[in-house]
Amino acid sequence: MASTSASPRPTALAVWLVIAGVIGWFAAFSLTTERFHLLLNPTAAASCDFSPLVQCSANLESAQGSVFGFPNPILGLTGWVAPIVVGVAILAGARFARWFWVAFWAGLAFAFVFVCWLIGQSIYALGTLCPWCMVTWIVTIPSFYAVTVHLLRSGVVPVGPRVQRVAASLMAWVPLMAILSFAVIAVLAQLRLDVLGSIF
Repeated sequence: MASTSASPRPTALAVWLVIAGVIGWFAAFSLTTERFHLLLNPTAAASCDFSPLVQCSANLESAQGSVFGFPNPILGLTGWVAPIVVGVAILAGARFARWFWVAFWAGLAFAFVFVCWLIGQSIYALGTLCPWCMVTWIVTIPSFYAVTVHLLRSGVVPVGPRVQRVAASLMAWVPLMAILSFAVIAVLAQLRLDVLGSIF
């Protein structure tokens, strides 16, 4: 595929996409198997049910757990394949056209928005924290940030040289951006659910 930029191959981004994709896919697989287990044994508890606060069952069996008419984890089973393939392809030397990067970013943007909505639903509507869902949050958020910054710094998004330079410098700050996002989620969960109080 033709490259849209002469920028060096984003090796670090590729490695992260593979790692995030594998982790996200495993979380989706685990949630899918838990959903099958609950369907086969309606009175059973999921193996990730640790307390009324930290559990998977309430999330999986809720309306929010099947927004599109099927269990949400199925989206992850299919969707997380894309970062793995893209990451491996970059490491193998592939260079993608602008339309491909835009389509890939659009998929991540959808995942990011969907995850943010699910975070709000978990904290404010369901009052639970699903362990495997939180794993998904942990890899989705920095993946979206990293790809967004890469598109800006590489020229895939037509911005000026100054914006490209700022974006290039921001790439090193993606981990901190993710940590700050997790901190905001933790604060919201604490204020709403008193997580520390339930533990101690």
